Amino acid sequence: MSDPLAVLDQRPQPGEPREYDFPDFERSTLDNGLTLLCCHVPGRPLLQAQLIVRGDAGGGGTSEAAEHAGATVLTARAMSEGTTERDAVAFVEAAERLGSEMRASAGWDSLTVNLEVPRSHLAAAMELFAELALQPSFPGREVERLRDERLNDLQQVMADARRRAEKAFPAVIYAVGVPYARPLGGVEETVSRLDRDVLEARHAALMRPEASTLIVCGDLDELPVEAIVGSAFGEWPAAAENGLALPAAPDEAAAGRRVVIVDRPAAPQSEIRVGHVGTSRRTDDFHALSVMNALLGGLFNSRLNMLLREERGYTYGVNSTFDMRRAAGPFGVRCAVESDVTAPAVADIMAELGRIGEDPVGDDELDAARDYLIGVFPLRFETSAQVAGALSGLVVHGLPDDELDRYRPAVAAVTADDVRAAAEAHIDAEAASIVVVGDASVCETELREAGYGEVEVIQDEGFGPADE
Repeated sequence: MSDPLAVLDQRPQPGEPREYDFPDFERSTLDNGLTLLCCHVPGRPLLQAQLIVRGDAGGGGTSEAAEHAGATVLTARAMSEGTTERDAVAFVEAAERLGSEMRASAGWDSLTVNLEVPRSHLAAAMELFAELALQPSFPGREVERLRDERLNDLQQVMADARRRAEKAFPAVIYAVGVPYARPLGGVEETVSRLDRDVLEARHAALMRPEASTLIVCGDLDELPVEAIVGSAFGEWPAAAENGLALPAAPDEAAAGRRVVIVDRPAAPQSEIRVGHVGTSRRTDDFHALSVMNALLGGLFNSRLNMLLREERGYTYGVNSTFDMRRAAGPFGVRCAVESDVTAPAVADIMAELGRIGEDPVGDDELDAARDYLIGVFPLRFETSAQVAGALSGLVVHGLPDDELDRYRPAVAAVTADDVRAAAEAHIDAEAASIVVVGDASVCETELREAGYGEVEVIQDEGFGPADE
């Protein structure tokens, strides 16, 4: 039998990363203020267009009225339910005849309308695309159906431990009343108020050419893209004024750390979330922060996963993420563990959060994190849709045009000292709050005794002792 160690010695070793340059793109502006980005990607005949209403001008859920939280998401979903020119069925049939697909979606920082179409049908599809974006009819019956679907989904959230934890966590780390403390799609009280008039008003307030950018990606060789876009969107009138008001502090943190247990009596597992308010995408140390998070909890062989999964056997997987928005999104560690190891798992997570800014960073783990980020970067842009998505990130976050070209060299230059500095700046174990969705009788006492902060036990309707 061959020597196993000799076989290991013969394994192929990683080579030097291949050179990669993000595709060039050109920027222009229509007379009405609409910005156009054209990115030629040879050999990609399936084109992708994205019309983005930018967050700096009020696009996205951050600027919606608190009493109508969820309006932006529902507006985006309802846009494809018919236009002033044709109903939903007729619109879908017209799009399918062109081999195209169109849809709209919304996030915290933008509302985006997407088009995917073969290059041979771009001109006709762009006219239909403009109809979807600018002339949705918001049929009352369809709006009611989508609203009811959202309300039903919110009820399902309460029954799903993972989704219940995701709902509870922002409300714990952000101050009461700020946008980021609530779900992007709204809550039962606000969604129930949404009707056709609310959605129509939201659409009218958002859709302004001077606040929007249209990205077109794919094989654009000899295509008169600017003329095609001008024909479809050139008559879109600029708004007289911007009536959208962005909140002064959408990311204001809650005062003091907390421990919140959403009680699920007899639950075999606990969903755990640990973290605090993070940082915005435009942080100066973005590349060092990316490397730091990769080695903390972003890779399979990260510190958190190697400890909680491989060494302790507590979980199938644990990860850490910075949800970077225009303002400071949440930083969180996420995992599910067996109920009886809930408190020990939390203790290990808290210890790793404290250690990341104090202990030396090993050469092997630093190389692994940097090499992974550098290696997968080109794989993220194999299709026109992926390239358009990357450009949309520049638009939404207001990043410089060379941001994507600088990424790999900047990551390669990150040092161990840079990683520790990023951890010290952006991770604070002493400020981290904890959310557990699980059996409170198993973990409450230990979590109180650990001194992580004020402990609150929440009993959701339908899960309390009265039902036993």
